[in-house]
Amino acid sequence: MLWYERVESLETGASAQVLSIVIPTLNAADELARTLDRLKGADVGTEVIVADGGSVDATPVIAAEAGARFTAATGGRGPQLAAGAEMAAGSWLLFLHADTRPRPGWNHAVNDFMADPENRFRAAYFAFALNDPAPGARRLEALVRWRCRVFGLPYGDQGLLISREFHDLLGGFRPLALMEDVDMARRIGRRRLKLLPVAAVTSAERYRKGGYWLRPARNLLCVGLFFAGFPSRLIDGFYE
Repeated sequence: MLWYERVESLETGASAQVLSIVIPTLNAADELARTLDRLKGADVGTEVIVADGGSVDATPVIAAEAGARFTAATGGRGPQLAAGAEMAAGSWLLFLHADTRPRPGWNHAVNDFMADPENRFRAAYFAFALNDPAPGARRLEALVRWRCRVFGLPYGDQGLLISREFHDLLGGFRPLALMEDVDMARRIGRRRLKLLPVAAVTSAERYRKGGYWLRPARNLLCVGLFFAGFPSRLIDGFYE
């Protein structure tokens, strides 16, 4: 069944079985098609929503050809995620970056999490992995595992699976240009975040360009500034 056909099935009262996957994009044509192709393996009712931030490449065309729903929002990833969630019809939401592809078996892990009534007011995320054989990539993956275990801070490139009910109770993603993922993880709380038993592989391009030491250090600085109360619009200059 195509995604748009699944969306039509919501009108018949099947929304309780539907997972809405929200993908924020900005000139993501190089990555989006492969991510959408990976997501076709879901064995639950699924709709995919591409929430675009003003792409001038083929991103909207790729989304349309895949049968994904499409919405647009400006102001950064926070507003995009909020717009996608507002359009979503499912009782569960999975927020996923355009350059992040869950490994095979992701759908079973997601299904198991959604089926457990105890997860009604919990959220889940994928293990972090990079598509780079470099030793620096393995070091960074280990650092992310430690960060998530100790501080309960998965980032957006690990995805976020959350029930619509819990998402709405928390107030959804705030309209932040940056650090929207950290803000949401902090509101969820470490004890209500669960690691899924499958990884999602993210493009390592920004680490290859920025360096496996410098880029994570810059990210850590940005998180520290955010926790210290600096506005996200100011932190954006350090993040770039």
